[in-house]
Formats: sequence, structure tokens, C-alpha cells
Amino acid sequence: MKRGDYISWDEYFMGVALLAAKRSKDPNTQVGACIVDSNNIILSTGYNGFPYGCSDDVYPWNRDGEDTKYNYVVHAELNAILNASGKDLRGARLYVDLFPCNECAKAIIQSGISEVVYLYDKYADSPQTVASKKMLTSAGVKLTRFSAPNSKIVLDFTANG
Repeated sequence: MKRGDYISWDEYFMGVALLAAKRSKDPNTQVGACIVDSNNIILSTGYNGFPYGCSDDVYPWNRDGEDTKYNYVVHAELNAILNASGKDLRGARLYVDLFPCNECAKAIIQSGISEVVYLYDKYADSPQTVASKKMLTSAGVKLTRFSAPNSKIVLDFTANG
């Protein structure tokens, strides 16, 4: 008889997005994304960070002041789209922990992604998120709030046996 306590596809892909977020060096907000095709095959992942060649030891991580991270950081969703290296993303699902901003929404729509599965909507009332929802909805992108029966999945790096 097969094991019954395995995780769902949604839990798996949101878990991959959360694991990708652990690669972010941002001291305040770590976001991860995972793009999946209709056959549940991972096409790409991404996390928020600076572009290639822009050292995270040189560029600013601060949120306030004249020169902030906001001028340089590539968001997780855009990184995942760019990391797909030209793969056809039409009809794909994007799993992301933080609801996408308006700039990422534009890239999501243009790439043909058909569904965004998100974990939380921390900035729901911000003008950027309101604009994002308006564009995504107008473009027919399905928006799904992730919910799972388990609040955590534990990864154990010790031998399984």
C-alpha cells in the first residue's frame, strides 16, 4: 500500500518557492518564485536579488535614504521568468510567497503565465498591488491564495533509513 502522507503538488511547488527565497541575501524581505508547466514540471525558479555582475557586497540593502535596494533589486518573479531562458511559459503557473507587484505583473502577463499562486498579500492596499491585481485580472490571469492543511514541511538532511 502506498504512503498516504505525501504532500500535494501545490505544497511541493510553494515549498520550492520558499526554499528559493532562502537564497536571497536581502536582510528584510526574502521572496522566492517557482514556475511550473501544465504537466507539473518545474520550468524555472528565482528569488529577489541583484542582477548578475552587481555584487551584493557593493550595492545597498537599505530601504531608506538616497540610494536604496529598490533601484537595483530584481524581484523573484522577474528572476524566475528571466531564468527560464526563453522557455515557453504560456499556460504556466507561478508560485510565489509574496503577491506580485505591478512591475512583475506586467512581466507575468507578457510571458503568458496563466495563474499566480501566492502565499500572502502583505501590501494588499498599496497602489502597486492594487494596480497589479487590476492588470492580472484584466488579462485573465487566475489569482489563487495558497492554503495547505499543514503549516510547515520539515526538510531533514540526515540519512533516510
